[in-house]
Amino acid sequence: MTPHRRWRIAVLLGAGVLVNYFDRVNVSVAHDALHAEFGLTNIAFGYVLSAYSWTYAALQLPMGVLLDRFGVRAIGRLSALLWSVASFAAAAASGIASFIGARLLLGVGEAPTFPANAKAIGMWFPRDERSFATALFDAAAKFASGIGVPLIGAVLIRFGWRLSFAATGIISFLYFAAFYFVYRDPKDDAGLTRRELEFIERGGANPGKQKDQPGASAPLWYLLTQRKVIGLTLGFAAYNYCFYLFLTWLPSYFSALHMNLEHSILFTSVPWLFGTATDLLVGGWLVDALVRRGYPETIVRQSILVGGTVLGLAIAGAMFTANPFVAAFWISISLGGLSAAAPVGWSIPSLIAPRNSVGKVGGIVNFGNQISAIVAPIATGYFAGAANSFSRAFAAAAVILLIGIAGYLLLLGKIEPVPEPFGT
Repeated sequence: MTPHRRWRIAVLLGAGVLVNYFDRVNVSVAHDALHAEFGLTNIAFGYVLSAYSWTYAALQLPMGVLLDRFGVRAIGRLSALLWSVASFAAAAASGIASFIGARLLLGVGEAPTFPANAKAIGMWFPRDERSFATALFDAAAKFASGIGVPLIGAVLIRFGWRLSFAATGIISFLYFAAFYFVYRDPKDDAGLTRRELEFIERGGANPGKQKDQPGASAPLWYLLTQRKVIGLTLGFAAYNYCFYLFLTWLPSYFSALHMNLEHSILFTSVPWLFGTATDLLVGGWLVDALVRRGYPETIVRQSILVGGTVLGLAIAGAMFTANPFVAAFWISISLGGLSAAAPVGWSIPSLIAPRNSVGKVGGIVNFGNQISAIVAPIATGYFAGAANSFSRAFAAAAVILLIGIAGYLLLLGKIEPVPEPFGT
């Protein structure tokens, strides 16, 4: 029986994303408290929600280059330390300017997370295990919102918004310590057996150090012109627009349906917990099971990727109701479909990237994601306005999803490596 040390890495990466999203969802839960403290309108709050994504997006392309140059271990350590400092800085903010500054620093710290995780999964896991391994960290983003909203809400209600940010800072620092002592690339891990290393290499993993791999990495400009990279980026950006609409505005949306904070927090948790389940069971376990049984890999991955995104269109159902139970149903279907597609999407950079270029492809994809993460909270603030009406916001999200589906179908196509650039 093959040892399973690689799954320790997947759990570690999942814990990091869980902590990431505690940090991110904190602001959306603190909407009323920040409004009382700083006098923010919905439009101003939309800008505060998106501030984290400004630096996060700006660093995605250079972060891919840095990851391919210095590796997951070095970049990941610095990243976790910075995001811990940022959470403490938010707790100590004396005004809206310093609070936004702390959120900008958080974006710097968390920028490497998903490209680094995609790169690590490509090194540690064979192709027929990557969807579930990816789902372990991707589902953590949904689970963090499912449990983080009520937990952070409880701390906020009992102790105030500043201590809720301080609490996430402590959790972030504990993760930094865990990553520092646990994470190694496969060929640096003294506890990895030769049998398991050979198993992951036979399955298509690339466990070596960058300097051990023949050939240079593909230039960034070359990857930016490739149809597959463009198609994956468009599709994932559409997913992330809806994801950030839900992440940043869902508590406020349910509050607008005449619910108190406690009830809006509970209703917000339901779609996220449903999304966690579909992420793990459909986008993770089912995809790997079908691939192992010999079903065509491209058809399996594309079916879940496109089908899940199509289900995301259920967000339009929430346009036509003021009943929180009906709204929670449609939003759960939407988020469940998108969550099933997400780990498939995150497994693709390591499957289509040329040699030594997974970090760059992941950075390009996540740059598109973060453009959506910037736009979604701001646009939703304008759509909601003073009347707290979200119908136009949901309609816009549905249109964006249609563009993403076209990107997957017309540009991404068969899931296979992009050709090596001439001369490398």
